[in-house]
Amino acid sequence: MREKKKEFSQEQKKELSLPVFTRIEALDEFKKARCILLYWSMDDEVYTHDFINKWYKDKTILLPCVAGDDLILRQYQGIESMIAGEQFGILEPKGAVYQDYASIDLMIIPGVAFDSMKNRMGRGRGFYDRLLKTCGCEKLAVCFDFQIVEKVPTEEFDVKMDKVISTSRIYN
Repeated sequence: MREKKKEFSQEQKKELSLPVFTRIEALDEFKKARCILLYWSMDDEVYTHDFINKWYKDKTILLPCVAGDDLILRQYQGIESMIAGEQFGILEPKGAVYQDYASIDLMIIPGVAFDSMKNRMGRGRGFYDRLLKTCGCEKLAVCFDFQIVEKVPTEEFDVKMDKVISTSRIYN
C-alpha cells in the first residue's frame, strides 16, 4: 500500500480527496454533528486540511495528539493553534485536552487499507483502535479507492467502521 500511495503526487492525492469530503458533507450524520473528531492528514493520507479549515468555525473539530502510546484530543482553533507533535512531527493543536468524549457525534478516521466489510488496517500501533472504543458515535473511515482490498486481516481488538468512504463510493 505504501508503494501504491507513492504513485500519486501530493496534488493528485488532494484532488482525489475532494469527492470523499463531498460525500461526507451530504451525509445526515455529518449535517447533524456538532462535535467531530478528524485528523490532520499526513502526506500519504486522504487530505483533510482544507476540510478542517472550512468547518472548524461551524462545528467543534477535535484532532488527535500523540501522547506516549495513546491519543489525546484537542480542539482545532485555526492553523495558528498548531505545533509539531511529539512523535511524528504531525501538526497538532496546542491547548487544553478535550475530555468530553460523550459529546463527540462523529469520528472521521484514516487507515492504511480497508475492505468492503468495513474492516480497517491502521499503521500497527493501535492508537485509533484504543480511541475508537471510547466513543459510541458514528465512525467513518476515509480512503482512496486503491486502499480498498479484498480482505483486511483482523484481530479481536480491531474496531470495525460504520462506513468506509472512498473516492468513488460509500461502503455501509
